[in-house]
Amino acid sequence: MFDETGPPEVLHIVDEPVDEPAAGEVRIRIEAIGINRLDELMRIGSSPRPVQLPHARLGCEGTGIVDAAGPGVEGLSIGDAVLITALPTMDINGTYAEYTIVPASAVIRRPAGLDATTAAALWVSYSTAYGALIEKAGMRPGDHVLITAASSSAGLAAIQVARQIGAIPLAVTRHSAKKAALLEAGAAAVIATDEDDLVKAAQQHVGTTGADIILDFVMGPGLADLANAAKFNGTLVSAGYLDPRPAPFPMKAPLTMYRYMSFEHTLDATVVRRIAAFLTAGLRTGALRPAIGQVFTLDDIVAVHRHLEQGQQQPGKIVVTV
Repeated sequence: MFDETGPPEVLHIVDEPVDEPAAGEVRIRIEAIGINRLDELMRIGSSPRPVQLPHARLGCEGTGIVDAAGPGVEGLSIGDAVLITALPTMDINGTYAEYTIVPASAVIRRPAGLDATTAAALWVSYSTAYGALIEKAGMRPGDHVLITAASSSAGLAAIQVARQIGAIPLAVTRHSAKKAALLEAGAAAVIATDEDDLVKAAQQHVGTTGADIILDFVMGPGLADLANAAKFNGTLVSAGYLDPRPAPFPMKAPLTMYRYMSFEHTLDATVVRRIAAFLTAGLRTGALRPAIGQVFTLDDIVAVHRHLEQGQQQPGKIVVTV
């Protein structure tokens, strides 16, 4: 819980009774939690929606076992392993807990063969990459896709999603030391902005026409320059907020721009079915391989948020086990 916004130290663990699910709800015994940048934004008071204080919870992502079901729940049984797919009310029923109660419509069965730790690294990163690239940008085989913050969990997921449909992912990172890891992760080429001019390097890889799609997880003042790496009539999808500074409007024209939030699709049951089918197929063939950076326990949650703030974590998802 946290009763006021602020540094990681505002987080504290409390003991509360385990409630019973109401009609249409299920209670999940959490096994593992995926940590997201949205968690930090909520904790510091910079989230896209207001946080109900005091006694606010955190966590929009998690995996676990159905522990109880309220009246009217169909398609789920006690003991089922599930993923939580959408939790916009995470300040009320967030996943940073041993148990949480959520609408049955907000869970799907966990893909077969995934352990809890790996499953916790799956949904938010991959559904965001899929939604932004396929549902929003209409990515097609052969498209050149420029991906910023490529060593983040969402960036790595985007590389794999692009590869799965035959697109060509170009990874952008601030650190040349990450080049080898990103190439190993499936990037067709890597642009390190600590030694490369982004636009010139992109043109070297895709020609002067530019990238078909840019997927940006950073925002901030660099957005306008980033747009110059897009082709004439290309698409830019802004799906992140790593840089909180104002982002000037790109003047490159014509350019189709989208501001993407994954709840746009993860609250839509029809799109969730498409996402689940895509991810299941990718996991089965090995095209999708969730990357785990560091693993902590729930007792270490303050240290987890300190680690998140430093921004120097290993490539992949931060996972907390319960």
